[in-house]
Amino acid sequence: MSLSNFVKRIRDIMRNDSGINGDAQRIEQMAWMLFLKVYDSKENDWEFDYENYESIIPENCRWRNWASDDRSGNAITGEKLLDFVNNTLFPTLKSLEVNKETPIKKSIVKTTFEDANNYMKDGVLLRQVLNIIDELEFDDYNEIHAFGDIYESILKELQSAGSSGEYYTPRAVTDFMAKMIKPKLGEVVADFACGTGGFLTSYLKELEVQIKTTKDQEKFANSIYGIEKKQFPYMLCITNMLLHGIDVPKIYHDNSLLRDVLDYTDEDKFDVILMNPPYGGSEKAEVKNHFPQDLASSETADLFMSVIMYRLKKNGRAAVIIPDGFLFGTDNAKVNIKKKLFSEFNLHTIIRMPHSVFAPYTSITTNILFFDNTNPTKETWVYRLDMPEGYKNFSKTKPMELKHFSPAIKWWDNREEITIDGFDKAKKYTVKEIADRNYNIDLCGYPHEEEEILPPKELIEQYQEKRASLNADIDKILGQIIDILGIDFTEEE
Repeated sequence: MSLSNFVKRIRDIMRNDSGINGDAQRIEQMAWMLFLKVYDSKENDWEFDYENYESIIPENCRWRNWASDDRSGNAITGEKLLDFVNNTLFPTLKSLEVNKETPIKKSIVKTTFEDANNYMKDGVLLRQVLNIIDELEFDDYNEIHAFGDIYESILKELQSAGSSGEYYTPRAVTDFMAKMIKPKLGEVVADFACGTGGFLTSYLKELEVQIKTTKDQEKFANSIYGIEKKQFPYMLCITNMLLHGIDVPKIYHDNSLLRDVLDYTDEDKFDVILMNPPYGGSEKAEVKNHFPQDLASSETADLFMSVIMYRLKKNGRAAVIIPDGFLFGTDNAKVNIKKKLFSEFNLHTIIRMPHSVFAPYTSITTNILFFDNTNPTKETWVYRLDMPEGYKNFSKTKPMELKHFSPAIKWWDNREEITIDGFDKAKKYTVKEIADRNYNIDLCGYPHEEEEILPPKELIEQYQEKRASLNADIDKILGQIIDILGIDFTEEE
């Protein structure tokens, strides 16, 4: 089939259905159907490879037996189709019997449908959408790779689909981070808030070129691990992994912050961690109880930084996206997290990214921390990636591309300090210099930035972050003055 207008054809049909309310529901509707189509294609392969393979899905609910239309005029449609989907398909898949012995490639069907919904109310329109999806041929290698581009366009639409946009990290960023982390066959990469699997697919793309033998293929198939808290991106991630040749996707529908970090053993650690932790939000108060008191923070990005440090193998490598607030924050939790990072890990590189990388979802400026679990940090390089020439902002029509990272890639292997118009663009700092700044690593910032009016929520978050940092600095200086003067307030009480 022609894939160029695949998404448009489905969008045009769904717009006529009264049950679909907005882009987010349209994409979610498309997601569960794509999953079942991809899964059915995979089951064809598994039936060929394994003589006694049995599907976990009852025969009447397998895609081939209800969704496929052989054009004989017998395919169910209209009210009969709606009744089947709402009262047979969904209840059956949500209640599949799964236990600890159930293979992952089977149990993912139930976890994928746990919170999924059918929004369409017109059975005739639903049949039209099913027919378009059924035209996809996933046993055709070229079509699978071509569909990868269409899948990308579906993920990109998450940016403008309300809150769903939080799951999407621009592909240029995930590709850059995967490239610089230098994947190796036999290693396992983890993402503890994996969303739709962008980091994992970028990592697999880098790894795929190393496959030469059947043994290499086996290593490739066991190279990813992910956790996703929310149902919808989890569903997309599972489908994404199946499309990328991962027959047993070790992706779990869970919350990475609900386990005591001190309980992690070597078996819970990974060779590589690639992440864009959720930021700008907070978890329930009891989540802090899973962290040592000095690292307990109400900011999710801080908590994930601790999880990453506790789950990175000895000699492992990590690349993590962090908002500016983490760099300049000097409240107790942030300082303690950064102290741990510098004293137990080697934070060798910080890449400052230009503003609007995540537009239109957020205006918050972000950075990439590259570190490894080898030795304590001795020195840290900071590199400022400037906005490409001719760009004032990135946008939906002019997004960031991998080529925009070219200056950073060129600099990476031939590092030198760079100063432009009196402002540092690239500079090396000793760990002592950083400690003397109370671990404020807001370095090599952007000069002459135009004032940007942020949305109220982001403006308040930024203000709270800076106020907390300022208060921490004031308390520290007051404490030093009190020590110098030898004042003991307890005597005056």
